Amino acid sequence: MSKKESFVQNRIKSIGFAYKGALYLIKTEASIKVQLFVAISVTLAGFYFNITNTEWLFQITFIGLVMTAEGINTAIEYIADFIHPEYHKTIGHIKDISAGAVFIAAMAAVAGALVIYIPKLF
Repeated sequence: MSKKESFVQNRIKSIGFAYKGALYLIKTEASIKVQLFVAISVTLAGFYFNITNTEWLFQITFIGLVMTAEGINTAIEYIADFIHPEYHKTIGHIKDISAGAVFIAAMAAVAGALVIYIPKLF
């Protein structure tokens, strides 16, 4: 009988799986690469414009929100394609709704970026 792993060992394994999943997402999905490029760009802009701590908190939250939504959208698409590989109207709606959630998150992030950066440009 094998020894049961400790809570800490299980958490370390979970972090490893999550890291592996994030890397897989970044390596294989064009959409997350675009989001990562935007995230790096606005981070550099934050340093350039010396945004406040509060602005950093909002910016980090928006980056996390959009990238998380993109990851969940990708997972939903993978599951949908696995369950029903050929075209199906309902699966199409599910994928559209999932993509729409990413769009909403991205538009909120753009609005937040405009609030942060427009005053610094003028």
